Amino acid sequence: MDSALAVHRLHFAFTVTFHYLFPQLTMGLALLIVILKTAALKTGNQSYNEAARFWVKIFAINFAVGVVTGIPMEFQFGTNWARFSKDAGGVIGQTLAMEGVFSFFLESTFLGLFIYGEKQLSPKMHWVTAFLVFLGSWLSGFFIIATDAWMQHPVGYKVGPNGSIMLDSFSRLIGNPWILWQYLHNMIAAVVTGSFVMASIGAYYQLMGKFGEHARIFLRTGVVAGAIAVAALMFPTGDGQGRMVTENQPITLAAMEGLFDTINGAPIAILGQPDTDKMQLDNPLVVPNALSFLTYRRWQAQVKGLKDFSRDLWPDNIPLLYYSYHIMVGVGTLLMLLMLLCVWSLWRGRLYQSQPLLWALMLALPFPYIATTAGWMTAELGRQPWLIYGVMRTAQGVSPRVSAGNGLFTLLGFMGLYFVLGVLFLFLVSREIDQGPHREPALIVEGGPLPEAVPVPEAIP
Repeated sequence: MDSALAVHRLHFAFTVTFHYLFPQLTMGLALLIVILKTAALKTGNQSYNEAARFWVKIFAINFAVGVVTGIPMEFQFGTNWARFSKDAGGVIGQTLAMEGVFSFFLESTFLGLFIYGEKQLSPKMHWVTAFLVFLGSWLSGFFIIATDAWMQHPVGYKVGPNGSIMLDSFSRLIGNPWILWQYLHNMIAAVVTGSFVMASIGAYYQLMGKFGEHARIFLRTGVVAGAIAVAALMFPTGDGQGRMVTENQPITLAAMEGLFDTINGAPIAILGQPDTDKMQLDNPLVVPNALSFLTYRRWQAQVKGLKDFSRDLWPDNIPLLYYSYHIMVGVGTLLMLLMLLCVWSLWRGRLYQSQPLLWALMLALPFPYIATTAGWMTAELGRQPWLIYGVMRTAQGVSPRVSAGNGLFTLLGFMGLYFVLGVLFLFLVSREIDQGPHREPALIVEGGPLPEAVPVPEAIP
């Protein structure tokens, strides 16, 4: 591989991987905050409002760092991938612009109203601001996924006389069949991340004996939402996305599974090491016929192996693709088992006192990030060697005048800046966690507390 191409790919991979650590939590928390605000309206329990107020602070920190790390990523289309931007900008520019104009401003505007307008808005109107923050964040995810889905499965375009790719049908671009399952799978994965983070902080508070009622709200909300989401991540969304890969990227499917030979009744590999030189999977632990059934719904269906395809169409790094896919599925399965066990314990009334489960939830916090990162690596590595699948190879999309040295120099600069941002982010989040959710003070008088709107006097003369 050309050294400049390798550096450009590494540069973008680093930027987008670091950036996506933040949006996945904001998109997941956006839904959970709406759930907390809904519970506050339904029950009148102010603890739910206080919980939402706490989590919107974490949301805001994530949102800010996500914006800072996301803007350079979009500029990299022009700096490192100029040919791609020139040729395909007429298509991807549509969805990226809509993400900024519609989604980002909707989310940021109503986030400000949610944080600073609670005392000026009625409870129902404050709930509306929470819902609009959720809508903005999930619309943002949709337009980004629509961009990636077009690169995975290009539709609604035509090639102009000068070789540029022009948008032919906006409705086909937005209605791309690849979008549905990829979008649902991605957004539900974000809910899993948000649920585990919420449950993890709740478990930490419960173990430390701090913020008792809020800790139980965090645990209850995170565990129930997480169990539903992680199950939906497997089926139907994971299954639907897998079938899209089967129908449109059969080479990717074979590489993900380490399948070199075409087989009727193909197995699923639980473990193994793909050897591309010997064209075999070493030390395999397989489930017979399972891959044929999951992909084609027939136990003896034929699944093509890598040997049936020209080697220049194979993904560039099959071992990394294979391991990324298996890490995603393996970690996701373990997270599902943990959440189901926690739901069962919650239903039995034992979760809040179960030290092993509380410790497991607290220590599980980084694993949804690992699974999500591995999932995105699977999607992007699987598309190779294509930048736009079947239309433009990755090697054709780079900036021809940006050398490997220039790319490496800026990559090191980004690493340094992002390290500082990461430390700042951890400091701000840890400070909020230490302070915990706050109760609004109430003035106690004969007959009970005054309404929340009445301020507590500092001194009574």
